[in-house]
Amino acid sequence: MFYVYVIESESTGKQYIGYSADLKERVAKHNRNGNTSTSNRGPWKVIYYEAYLEQADALGREKFLKSGSGWKFLKKQMKHYFEKKWS
Repeated sequence: MFYVYVIESESTGKQYIGYSADLKERVAKHNRNGNTSTSNRGPWKVIYYEAYLEQADALGREKFLKSGSGWKFLKKQMKHYFEKKWS
C-alpha cells in the first residue's frame, strides 16, 4: 500500500501533506525531526490519510492535494474537524 497523508503539528496547528509506503514509520520520522520541512514543529499527528495500491496514483494524489484546489478539497472533506478546531 501507498499512503497520502495529512499531519498536523500539535504545537503550531500547521498541516503538512506527504506520501509514504509505511505511514507509521513516516510519522515517527516526522516526530524525530527527520524531515527538513517539518523539523522542530512537532509533535505531529495524522488527521487524514488515503491508501492506494499503485504508487503512481498516490504520488498523483499527493501532488493534487498540495495544490490550491487540493487544499480546498481537504477543507471541505474535513469540514467538521476544522470547524471544531477553529471554534
